[in-house]
Amino acid sequence: MASGTTAGMPITQLPSLEVRWIFPGQAGAALAGWFERFRGGVESREDTYLANPQLPGLSVKVRAGRALEVKVYHGSPGVLAVARRARGRMEFWQKWSFPCGPISTGGAAGADWTPVHKRISWISLANGQIRVSLPGPGGEPACKAELTEIHTRGKPWWTLGLEATGPSGLLRRELEVAALMVAQALPDGIDLDAGHSSSYGEWLRQAAVAR
Repeated sequence: MASGTTAGMPITQLPSLEVRWIFPGQAGAALAGWFERFRGGVESREDTYLANPQLPGLSVKVRAGRALEVKVYHGSPGVLAVARRARGRMEFWQKWSFPCGPISTGGAAGADWTPVHKRISWISLANGQIRVSLPGPGGEPACKAELTEIHTRGKPWWTLGLEATGPSGLLRRELEVAALMVAQALPDGIDLDAGHSSSYGEWLRQAAVAR
């Protein structure tokens, strides 16, 4: 992770390899209970995503009203597959984050900022083991697994995501090991299929077009 300053504001830069599945409705009690067995973290916040105008290869959001995050898509190394349990598209991203104040959703003409209310439960996985905390800024390889209950445009959804960070050459290994651990331990009946694999930005843009 690299950092710098702009006009006195710290900027962080982080490469990642990610895969996410997004489903309508609410996460079942069995899935929520599986995550709660581990000593992970829980966070509630509202993120606001720029759904329109269309910005191919970019994901822009204001995180909890305090930080502007811009993610640039750097391609996909292929499909993550765990036999009979999970299949999703892996995506390389580069993220920049710096402090900001609350945005005005009525500012630029044609801009569509979509608030997404999130309750996130996460666990950190590294070297095939579950960690108590997220990795620090030292750059050691690790992967975060997130179960997120979200509400946007009056509807509930839930997502399961994996995000590997650390040295670029080790990201795929960390993601694949974490996916194997998570998928094998999931409750029966949960199918992480390719049809529900999507980033937040892509999913929100598709929803905006469908309206």
